[in-house]
Amino acid sequence: MLKHKSVYARTERHRDGLRIHTARTRGRGLPSSKYAVWMSSLGPSQKLLSEYRAEKITWGEFSRQYKRELLLDGPIDRRSRTIKNHGQKFTFRLIKELARQGNVTLMCTCEPNQEYCHRRVLHKFIQSKRV
Repeated sequence: MLKHKSVYARTERHRDGLRIHTARTRGRGLPSSKYAVWMSSLGPSQKLLSEYRAEKITWGEFSRQYKRELLLDGPIDRRSRTIKNHGQKFTFRLIKELARQGNVTLMCTCEPNQEYCHRRVLHKFIQSKRV
């Protein structure tokens, strides 16, 4: 099962399963014991996050741009003619498969009850049929 929560929420190792921290920065003073894996590439870019926090873009626009960022081709795609990574689709498929086999929890440093958080967008995105 794929879930999401704040790294500051109570740790429930048996229920959380694989805990994946999905923010670009680790978080000041955040011990690595709060998560099993840190996948900073799953977080929104600093520029996008700054624009949203400064209220230069709406939540809807942030969500659209964030999903586009998740699918951006990387430098390896330019060097390979036949095999394309298509952003992080393989990572999403792996997370999706791991969640079929056990619990996987996507995490970030937002407050536990924060409604507008990229982890919620990421959760829906990975569960979608697009990946």
